[in-house]
Amino acid sequence: MKFGTSGLRGLSVDLKGRASALYATAFGRYLLDSGRACSGDTILIGRDFRDSSPKIAANCADALDQLGFDVLDCGTVPTPALALYGLRRNAACLMITGSHIPADRNGIKFYRPDGEINKADEAAITAAAAELNRAGFALETRRVKPRDQSAECRALFLDRNRHVLAQYGLVGLKIGVYQHSTVARDLLVDLLIHFGADVIPFGRSETFIPVDTEAVSAETILKFQAEARRHRLDSIVSADGDGDRPLITNEIGTPLRGDLLGLIAGDFLGAKVVVTPVTSNSGIEAAGHFTVIRTRVGSPFVIAGMQEVLATGENGVAGFEANGGLLTASDFAVNGHALRALPTRDCFLPILATLSLAASRKQPLSAIAASYHLPFASADKLENFPVETSSRLMAYLRASSDNLSAFLQPIGDVGTVNDIDGLRVKLKDRRVIHFRPSGNAPEMRCYVEADTETAAIDLLHTGLDRIRWWANVN
Repeated sequence: MKFGTSGLRGLSVDLKGRASALYATAFGRYLLDSGRACSGDTILIGRDFRDSSPKIAANCADALDQLGFDVLDCGTVPTPALALYGLRRNAACLMITGSHIPADRNGIKFYRPDGEINKADEAAITAAAAELNRAGFALETRRVKPRDQSAECRALFLDRNRHVLAQYGLVGLKIGVYQHSTVARDLLVDLLIHFGADVIPFGRSETFIPVDTEAVSAETILKFQAEARRHRLDSIVSADGDGDRPLITNEIGTPLRGDLLGLIAGDFLGAKVVVTPVTSNSGIEAAGHFTVIRTRVGSPFVIAGMQEVLATGENGVAGFEANGGLLTASDFAVNGHALRALPTRDCFLPILATLSLAASRKQPLSAIAASYHLPFASADKLENFPVETSSRLMAYLRASSDNLSAFLQPIGDVGTVNDIDGLRVKLKDRRVIHFRPSGNAPEMRCYVEADTETAAIDLLHTGLDRIRWWANVN
């Protein structure tokens, strides 16, 4: 088990057993020992549609019941919906999800009563789990039956989003909803219909499909393009497994970059300061109407950055990740309503903000995307790439400037290097290539930017080929 950029991750077969109860117990004890919760307090559990998630949720419920918590079942809901409900009830939460990773893996996202855990919390939970493990922790199956609060949890989140736009704010748009196995699938349809869009749901699956919104597969894009042509759609929207990362395509079915969606959402909110990771497009500073602060990759780092800004007395603070998930640290006034802070990734607001822009401008999303004049960016990953290999590669590249120059020699000359998270290299010809191991899966990611789409795609393929070459010869 390992904490990554957002939550604990591991093999599903392990989490269905002792491991999930171990970490749930460690989390519960941490809440009690730190004074963040008391015995008898409410704790909420939600989950995604993976086959392993109900068993993992049951193990966690048993473990937390044994510690004296009042466990409530929020069912299959988006992570931001669970987080919002937890904030409303001042209750800690566990979301059982592996997000976008394959179904043979799963995870747990933890929330304190005041929001998402931070890196210090992760370290404390990990230490508590290690102590329990040394003491011979055993899985105790009690099979408690938590009260079902799923309807109330969904209703609260739906009500929040129904006030984001005017009631008929999307009239005239024809939107496809790729439902696959995301827990956001029905809420997305309900919201878009509420705002007057003509909605075409498709692709619903009872088998879990891992959808990575930062690296949409070629097969999925072809499916989008076919649906866009068939129904003459203005856009297709979707989300990852737990509904905290948005996916939006233009009118021909080509996905828009998540950082563009975050940029649009930041302007939509009227944010004064936006915190975003180093992997987000380098053109955001010039394109947005806000101050930009860069961090490492992962929601805990974005949240920490937002909290630092709030501590200076600033308001209008939001954040987004390169995957498009939006976080709000401040309350905002939107459409005449107060939108309360929700400092965890949310896919819904970026989707609504982007579609609203298309509706108000009466322009296709391809034209709207082009109007921001961002460098062309692309990203992909090598799956099943051993963690040990990615660690050795990064150590080699960091060891000396000669190593980095030799590795990149077939690509271009090194200009400047940023090592906030992974290695982000600006070449002397202004192209950007960024190598970064995944924080919670055996994957190696590559991000690139260039002046044209063709140049960006060529750079991405060359970068991935260099990674494969190095792994084969070392």
